[in-house]
Amino acid sequence: MGKETKETKAPRQGLVPNIISGLATGLFSIPEGMAYAQLAGVNPVYGLYSGIIATIVASLTTGTILMMSTLTSAIALATGSVMQTAGVQDSQMPAALFTITFLVGAIMFVLGLARLGGIVNFVSNAVMTGFVAGASWLIITGQEHHLTGYAPQGANQIEKTINWLQNIDQWDRTTVLVSIAVIVFMVVLKRIRPLEKFAPIIVLLVATVVVSLLKIQTELVGDIATIPNSLPSFMLPNFSLIPQLALGSISVALVALAQGAGISTAVPNPDGSKASQSRDFLGEGLGNLAGSFFQSMGTGGSLSRTGISTGAGANSRRGGVFAGLWLGLILLLFGSQAEKVPLAVIGGMLVVIGVELIMARVPSARLVFSTRAWGSIAAMTITFVSAVFIPLQYTIFLGAALSLGLYLVASSQKARVQQAVRLEDGGWEMHEPAKELKSNDVNIFVIQGLDFFAEVPTLDDQIPAAHGATAASNAVIALVLRDMQKITSTAIRWLERYAKDLKANDSLLILADVNPMVVDVMKKSGMLDVIGEQNVFPATPRVLEAEQQAWEAAQQWLKQRPSAAGTDGS
Repeated sequence: MGKETKETKAPRQGLVPNIISGLATGLFSIPEGMAYAQLAGVNPVYGLYSGIIATIVASLTTGTILMMSTLTSAIALATGSVMQTAGVQDSQMPAALFTITFLVGAIMFVLGLARLGGIVNFVSNAVMTGFVAGASWLIITGQEHHLTGYAPQGANQIEKTINWLQNIDQWDRTTVLVSIAVIVFMVVLKRIRPLEKFAPIIVLLVATVVVSLLKIQTELVGDIATIPNSLPSFMLPNFSLIPQLALGSISVALVALAQGAGISTAVPNPDGSKASQSRDFLGEGLGNLAGSFFQSMGTGGSLSRTGISTGAGANSRRGGVFAGLWLGLILLLFGSQAEKVPLAVIGGMLVVIGVELIMARVPSARLVFSTRAWGSIAAMTITFVSAVFIPLQYTIFLGAALSLGLYLVASSQKARVQQAVRLEDGGWEMHEPAKELKSNDVNIFVIQGLDFFAEVPTLDDQIPAAHGATAASNAVIALVLRDMQKITSTAIRWLERYAKDLKANDSLLILADVNPMVVDVMKKSGMLDVIGEQNVFPATPRVLEAEQQAWEAAQQWLKQRPSAAGTDGS
């Protein structure tokens, strides 16, 4: 009875911290939600709505218990890029926006269902660094209009920035002063540790009140959008726009999933359970699917919002649930007050956020350069430059392709061959492979990496030739394949050819320490008919047992050869 009382009280004891953290996160979602919606070029109210239904559903279903799934700057930029590239008309808004959210959710959900959580691991640190830096630069330069009141013209952001600088005389001085004041105020607050996390909320409230009381003439949110005192109403996405928006939505989903990938590592589950990346995909997908019917923009795991939540005391999924509930209540009671927020305040806040994002990536950029891996350096640079000149939705595809290219190059080069030389005391030494095989002797080579078909040519270059003028005769070549977890058809054909070349010179190929599953594939493919099943020694639980069996079989074969010199291999 006492145990039951203790267990029933535990959830209540954890309720208050989650209510408090939910309030903090909900408040924080107001300035960021509005600002990020502005990045996408849509009504700020949709940025606010993105922190309600989608956040609640994702909080209840992701594998990472404390993950906060909501709108982020990169998701907003990618969403705006998709709508612009797809040629979405004003008459198709806002349904087109919610269609993107629906597609993003469906893509995430399918990837999670297929247990493809590891797909984000193929976006390299170098590519992600270049992407975030490029997106951050776009965030900063994209605020030129809000910072100065002058809307620059140009085909891309570079041209717009040049045009903006060429027309300083058309800047609105009042707007410029408000922007500068906001930036300075926010930077100062972020240097005061107790206020650091809540700087955006304080800046938003103080700047809005000051502008209103002093009746400063500057553009407000109310001049471009209407923010009602209400919760998001049910609204269907426009499913007829799916073909038009599908490709771009994939890029938004990739951006969102890549951003949220590191949260499970940074914020472990409080109950000690291991988070599943695929389960995170499912939860984020469900959040977007639900949110798409309640006027939400695309959302994904947000490390900054998760940090706010956990820092304020969240210790269970209820932290995210209360964050959504608090935000909904605040909008229901005070939503229309958001119309009084100056656009210069949002612009100034975004500039600070953009600079912080760039500064946070500086250590990663230094790391990439310090490795002197020119492929990674090039990938990072290309991704950054492309973000500046081409739509962001294509940049993430380019980045993914570059990451895949780096992986393929690395995979094709990881194959390594070492020659094992037996010592007089029965031990072994590892040497670089000899250029020629030894006749009337046992030649043992340890192969690392032969799971990928592109590794075969590299392997073929490293192992001494089995045919030609320098080919050995009456020799045994033993290949130790302990690292091989699977075998490709390319590798099977190469091993068959190598065995035939050796046989043509009265020599023998032996395979040692082979994974039993690989042996099974070899048997089904007919490969063992060429090599001989008796010449393949499967791996055993005992260390080096298969190698010893192969060594003894090789010695026995040499002794039975008419031309054997009686060598013992020493």
